[in-house]
Amino acid sequence: MTSCPAVDGRRLNAARRLRFEHPSLRFPADPTTVRCMTSPTEFTADDAAYMARALRLAERGLYSTDPNPRVGCVIVRGGRIVGEGWHRKAGESHAEVEALREAGGEARGATAYVSLEPCCHHGKTPPCTEALIQAGVVRVVAAMQDPNPRVAGAGLKRLAEAGVATDCGLLEGTAENLNLGFCRRMRTGRPLVRSKLAMSLDGRTALLSGESRWITGPDARRDAHRLRARSSAIVTGIETVLADDPELTARLTEAPGAIVQPVRVVLDSKLRLPATARLVRNPGRAVALTTVDGASHNPAMLEVHTLPAAADGRLDLAAVIDWLGRSEFNEVLVEAGPTLNGALLRGGWVDEWIVYLAPLVLGDKARGLFHLPELTRMADRFELALKDLRPVGKDLKLTFGKP
Repeated sequence: MTSCPAVDGRRLNAARRLRFEHPSLRFPADPTTVRCMTSPTEFTADDAAYMARALRLAERGLYSTDPNPRVGCVIVRGGRIVGEGWHRKAGESHAEVEALREAGGEARGATAYVSLEPCCHHGKTPPCTEALIQAGVVRVVAAMQDPNPRVAGAGLKRLAEAGVATDCGLLEGTAENLNLGFCRRMRTGRPLVRSKLAMSLDGRTALLSGESRWITGPDARRDAHRLRARSSAIVTGIETVLADDPELTARLTEAPGAIVQPVRVVLDSKLRLPATARLVRNPGRAVALTTVDGASHNPAMLEVHTLPAAADGRLDLAAVIDWLGRSEFNEVLVEAGPTLNGALLRGGWVDEWIVYLAPLVLGDKARGLFHLPELTRMADRFELALKDLRPVGKDLKLTFGKP
């Protein structure tokens, strides 16, 4: 894997302009640095613009492609876009096939810009490499190599063997950020885990009585629903279900079919989840993870998976994370109380802490974010790194990661 040679001013300015004009796309900090897997091509401003378009198309599948990655494709011939496509849902056509279908005969002699290396294996759909070759595409530019071990450079290799010019690494950081969970799962077997929290200025999540509606304003709550919508699964604890009876659904104004509702997963070591719970009664998949025999004790007639217990009798969180990965969940959102969040913090299981900070004070009797053992030394404190901070309506959204 080598670094591309220094780029000219035209390409640099194009990348900066794309970052300014399309803030929803997350570009690498340094637009002059890209990684090339196939050749040290110096990309042009037009290349950058077409790839940015492919990434915007890929974003349209943000809420619907699980367990597949979000992918967009643009077919260009003679300086003109002749076909576009994006992957909508698992089992449906991939982005390259959609774009080729729109391009028709004009794909012959064209260049394809794809936000992820084309697949070269038979799954629910045929390999995209063969579709590109048969259509007569002469050049393929991929934003990044597919981390799926079944591809991992083999797609680009197959194209090169067929005489197709291949380049890779254009806007790679942006492409990776669009599929962080998929990339994490392909490389480690684990999903990307986020935990969403809402708190007051004094770090409280609810009154002593448990009342918490609403700490944040409507803009922050809408943003939280977008987090839900992009997640493969939402994980909560049984205490939260019994206390709040949440729905754990993504409620946005998107077009019908644009959102595949996340799987609702309850950590319920003793299988106390009632059949009357809203997350059980609502349409969609709900799962209980427990330490007891679900076949003999399942009053709600749920999908139940029995996992090992930790020393304290609760679910072993390592086993939970492993199960989430084996279930092909890319991005997991935790919405839980201080007990589960405290355990996740102690174990280092969360990759991103999303904290909505409201401009209000609840007092020292209100409930805190984490249940943790008393710390007697400052050296034992838990440290996080602030990754992002932005206003959301009247509240602040802070994203923390590991230092």
